Amino acid sequence: MSTNTDSVAALVERIQKKAPEYLDLLTAETDADFEQAFNAVLATAVSWMERNKKSYQTLDEVGLTSVLAARLSIPGLTVSQESHSNGHVDLFIVADHCVPERIKLGEAKIYDGYSYHIGGLKQLLGRYTTGRETRGLLIVYVQKKDITGLIKKLRGRMNTERPCSQGRDTADHVLKWSFLSEHFHSCGENLEISHIGCNLYVDNDATTAS
Repeated sequence: MSTNTDSVAALVERIQKKAPEYLDLLTAETDADFEQAFNAVLATAVSWMERNKKSYQTLDEVGLTSVLAARLSIPGLTVSQESHSNGHVDLFIVADHCVPERIKLGEAKIYDGYSYHIGGLKQLLGRYTTGRETRGLLIVYVQKKDITGLIKKLRGRMNTERPCSQGRDTADHVLKWSFLSEHFHSCGENLEISHIGCNLYVDNDATTAS
């Protein structure tokens, strides 16, 4: 018995050293624990895209989301593009070996103003989401200057207009240039959406000069 216990302890220690994110995802007991673990993975993926943004200037939404999906795919997370959930959702994320099952749906948009962003929100909430999934994900690829100001204006207008049955003002997200919104869904529950800003602005004049 002790030998088996020692073997399990050694395996957990090895996973903790080599893939701590996987262990956090696997052992999440609540949705809040899962979101905390997922945010750590998401932060790393978004930051990597921002550091390499010069390489992605010619990519469209599908291309950018392919890069993001690849960076999110770690042991413990299966990430698919254009999977079917009442339509072809941009990101279909499944936490492997979790009980209860944890699925996250995501839409991704290159920022092009308030209306375009809300269009993505309507797709995510109105078409793809069943209500069984964990917090939804709306990725905002910002290729314009002043991501701070653009996200602030976006939040302000959402707080005023309350799109998609938004129940209260948006709230800060743990990630920079990101926020949370809550919406009453047809399933009869209030569902949260993470709006995640990714700063892909490139100053081409500065790039040419260098």
